[in-house]
Amino acid sequence: MRIPDAVEQGLAVVCSDVHVHDRPPPVLDAPTAAQIAWVFQALSDPTRVRIISLLTKRELCVHTIVEALGMTQSAISHQLRTLRDMRLVRARREGRHVYYMLDDAHVAELYAMGLAHAQHD
Repeated sequence: MRIPDAVEQGLAVVCSDVHVHDRPPPVLDAPTAAQIAWVFQALSDPTRVRIISLLTKRELCVHTIVEALGMTQSAISHQLRTLRDMRLVRARREGRHVYYMLDDAHVAELYAMGLAHAQHD
């Protein structure tokens, strides 16, 4: 396709007399960008990532997570509350015990992709 034809059809933009380029792709809307940033913010804390790594295997009670990470129950509960608020994990109560699991498969996929990228040479 000739450049004048592309400009006529709205496929190209003329920046100057000599420079012609394709139109930029549509930009992600601000609210969606904020939601995505919020998810990555949740994944920016090493303790939360370690909790997610445990929950990719199976649901776990708070006590097991505390034991696995060697942290206080208060610290783990705080991080789990944050992950719950961000809809990355969900809780299930069974008697006096609260069990946590990943909210959906997308969370496991994000974790797996992040891990693969971190381990990539």
